[in-house]
Amino acid sequence: MDKRPKTELNNDAGDDMIIGRNAVLEAIKNGRQTDTVYVASGERTGSIGMILGKARELGIVIKEVDRRKLDAMCGGANHQGIAARASAIEYAQVDDILEKAGQAGEKPFIIILDGIEDPHNLGAIIRSADASGAHGVIIPKRRGASLTYAVGKASAGAVEYVPVARVSNLAQTIDELKSKGLWIYGADMDGSRWDSVDYSGPVALVISNEGKGISRLVREKCDFIVSLPMKGKINSLNASVAAGILMYEVIKHR
Repeated sequence: MDKRPKTELNNDAGDDMIIGRNAVLEAIKNGRQTDTVYVASGERTGSIGMILGKARELGIVIKEVDRRKLDAMCGGANHQGIAARASAIEYAQVDDILEKAGQAGEKPFIIILDGIEDPHNLGAIIRSADASGAHGVIIPKRRGASLTYAVGKASAGAVEYVPVARVSNLAQTIDELKSKGLWIYGADMDGSRWDSVDYSGPVALVISNEGKGISRLVREKCDFIVSLPMKGKINSLNASVAAGILMYEVIKHR
């Protein structure tokens, strides 16, 4: 018989959801990799304040959501005003990605994702990163999907082989990569043809949400902006499709 707290047991919620006050508190205290804590709007009674305090200490993202949305996320389970989403796998550090390239004797090839919110897109991009030989993926702590079980499934297991680093500030991370010799290529509108630039050096490829494009500050940090031709009526490609095309263009130059 399953001995977990009843608040955590629910067949309709995803395997990555931790539901209820005791379950969330114990997960955080025991060091379980946790992406986000969700708290019902206005809910601060009982132990919730303490849970949120511990989450802040550990740098876990906290999101306040409408109670009905939290009900839906938890599949109708008694969440007691709070739930958390667990990571499918432990995050890497940016230096781990660079070290992986060094150990392989290769120039770094990194994928940076700016505002990719769909977990299926994130999973597909990680799968393409593995197939194309990219050394790792960098995602933002906020404004983007995280390493949930849905992402792991969409990646077809590639999350086990592609290190993913999660950073607080993409622009600052790009500056650090540039200081280490990487050239930054952003995929966005109004750029040079995707096949007209040289990707043979150390490369970081920035892929953004197809609806919003690269954020202003990140775009300003890019050394090159490249674009794919749009021949049809739709003016953008799905982010994971664009990423795959550009990754294989990088391979061609390497």
